[in-house]
Amino acid sequence: MTTWTVGQVADVFGVTVRTLHHYDEIGLLMPSERSAAGYRLYTDGDLRRLQQVVVYRRLELPLDEIARLLDGDEDPDVHLRRQREAVMQRLDELTDLVVAIDRALERDMDERPATTAELKELFGDGFDDDYQQEAQERWGETDAWKQSAARTSRYTAADWAEVKAEMEDVNAAFVAALESGEPATGEAAMDAAEAHRLHIERRFYDLSYDVHRGLADMYVADPRFTKTYEDLAPGLAAYVRDAIHANADRHA
Repeated sequence: MTTWTVGQVADVFGVTVRTLHHYDEIGLLMPSERSAAGYRLYTDGDLRRLQQVVVYRRLELPLDEIARLLDGDEDPDVHLRRQREAVMQRLDELTDLVVAIDRALERDMDERPATTAELKELFGDGFDDDYQQEAQERWGETDAWKQSAARTSRYTAADWAEVKAEMEDVNAAFVAALESGEPATGEAAMDAAEAHRLHIERRFYDLSYDVHRGLADMYVADPRFTKTYEDLAPGLAAYVRDAIHANADRHA
């Protein structure tokens, strides 16, 4: 008959020698054999019982409850089925916990302001660190800049994605009006200009019609803005400028 010492059993089952001694003292797992020198020796039957003890302990059952279960008349298969059911329940609980953690992470990501890297990924060439610095130097002391900075500092990546989508819709309206042959003073062009103004006012800062005119002039005067519009449609930069002026005139 093969037997194992306390140290060997402790290594195999990942428990301490002190734990095995304690189990022996309380009668939960008493080794069936002793060496000639009186040392504890465990048999195959002892190891099978210890295996049950270890599983139940991992399921956080108290030792007296484990002893009651193991000392009953139940077949070993009953213990295995009970343990499997308990483990599956624990897995369900852990799965629910993972889902809760994932949702918390999603909420954190949704509420976290967008990083520079995320803005570059979202806007591509449309996001320029150098221009951001230049703009701050030019307008950083204005009320409009301060209002815009206060609003956008809280924008998440999802918020910026909405901003981008809204601006693309406005630009698409300008392109559609231009390509339809409607003059910049036409109703559709001026409506696109008003949508442009409201987009800026809603997302960035309060925008009067006079200040909107100044922005429109910059779209033609600054080659960087001009290129942005010209890449969408030839002649669009001047068309947007004229439509914004026309819209301001009709609201004068």
